Amino acid sequence: MTDHAIRCDACPVLCYIKPGRSGSCDRYGNQEGKLVRLDPHVVLDRSLTRGDSIVPFAGQASEGGEDWDGNLLRNSETFITAIGAGTTYPDYKPAPFIISTEIQGIDMVTVVTEGIFSYCGVKVKIDTDRHLGPETSLVRAQGEPVGHVTTNEYGSQMLSLGGVRHLTGGSRREGTVTCETLLRLCDRKAVELAIDGGTTVQVQAGQPPVVDGVREERMRVGCGSATIGMFAKQWYGKVDEVVVVDDHITGVLSQHQAGKLLGVPETGLQIKGRRSTPGRYFRVAEPGTAWGGTDIEDPLSILNPFDPKVARAGLRLLMVSTTGEHSAFFELDEALRPVEMELPEILRKSVERIRENCEPAMCSVLFMAGAGGSLRAGVTENPVRLTQSVKDALTRVTCGGAPVYIWPGGGITLMVDVMRMPENAFGYVPTPAIVAPIEFTLKLEDYAALGGHMDHVRPLKSLVPDAERRHVAAKDENPWPLSPSRPKP
Repeated sequence: MTDHAIRCDACPVLCYIKPGRSGSCDRYGNQEGKLVRLDPHVVLDRSLTRGDSIVPFAGQASEGGEDWDGNLLRNSETFITAIGAGTTYPDYKPAPFIISTEIQGIDMVTVVTEGIFSYCGVKVKIDTDRHLGPETSLVRAQGEPVGHVTTNEYGSQMLSLGGVRHLTGGSRREGTVTCETLLRLCDRKAVELAIDGGTTVQVQAGQPPVVDGVREERMRVGCGSATIGMFAKQWYGKVDEVVVVDDHITGVLSQHQAGKLLGVPETGLQIKGRRSTPGRYFRVAEPGTAWGGTDIEDPLSILNPFDPKVARAGLRLLMVSTTGEHSAFFELDEALRPVEMELPEILRKSVERIRENCEPAMCSVLFMAGAGGSLRAGVTENPVRLTQSVKDALTRVTCGGAPVYIWPGGGITLMVDVMRMPENAFGYVPTPAIVAPIEFTLKLEDYAALGGHMDHVRPLKSLVPDAERRHVAAKDENPWPLSPSRPKP
């Protein structure tokens, strides 16, 4: 072209890029008339032990004062990831790197590519006892719908964000915001989400959630019933009655089987809500962000008057939440009305024990995507054979070297914890879609049998060290992708 622009064919946008500029994805640029991948290609090195440290390039001094000679011949210690490797688009092209290595006398091959995923999203697990919003409620980012609330799990609430309908099925802005939100979450950055009919929550992988401006410290030790079972012995003989307030299952010590087995006598306490089994009550209040994930500020509001045939003046009552964040101590007066008193030290210790047993609250982000025919065509001329090979456990799938979970059924639908991947492993294209690394590792003979691009296989030693490739330490918690036995995710 007259302005020396070149056309990028790395995604369907097909940008025209002028010299010294990058495309709209910021991943490819025009350097002296050549289309180049701007980010360095990441190589995992098992010999490093400094977390995500980068090994200096040849001739540069390391932290320990030693020079790295650029040797890439350590077959058993080096794994080629797809981060920064480039893509297979247009779809008929073989993967950008098909690398052979010999591991313990076995010829292996790793096929890597940066997949362009329109069919993708994230599953977010938020450790909190607070009610974030009704199930199926829309989750919004910057005012745009980007997902929905799914289930409430044991001490955690789940969000499903992204997906092809939000990326491509709505307005242009909805797709753009959805893509930006997914990319930030996958890159472990903070995102503020607003839930229709619920709260505003700040989510960041590996960090505590912030609900309506309040940073969560702990997830609950269990439901109210489970808390009774766990701490009944510690309360026995020190208090007459305990109520553990919980949005799901509120527990009552004297009525609970744990209390019965210990010989705790009836107290005449009568509680609102729907009785499930002895000492276990549903729907004592509405969901909320106060006591035990309910909407109550006054715990006495869930109690009916005590049964005068059973209750007595001076009866001691402890009410506590499932995180120990809320607690109150009462004694019954002559009219059998609870009067709040200072929490005795002996009971204060039990409340602290509840807090101690609550695990730190955290946000978990799992990237989920379907590897379609176009991506698989970069591995083999007959894509279905790759799917069959994965299902038969002949081919190991990783994302940036991290283990993935492959869903059963058709296709290659995977999930991966972004915290187990190297930093900045993701990208985007403005179609919009997320770009994520994916690697397929298998025996060379199996690769040939499934119709792999054998003409493009090259040995590890063919990768010469340069400024466009960096070595990153493999994470200790991840199984080594090149180990002979199949690792468990």
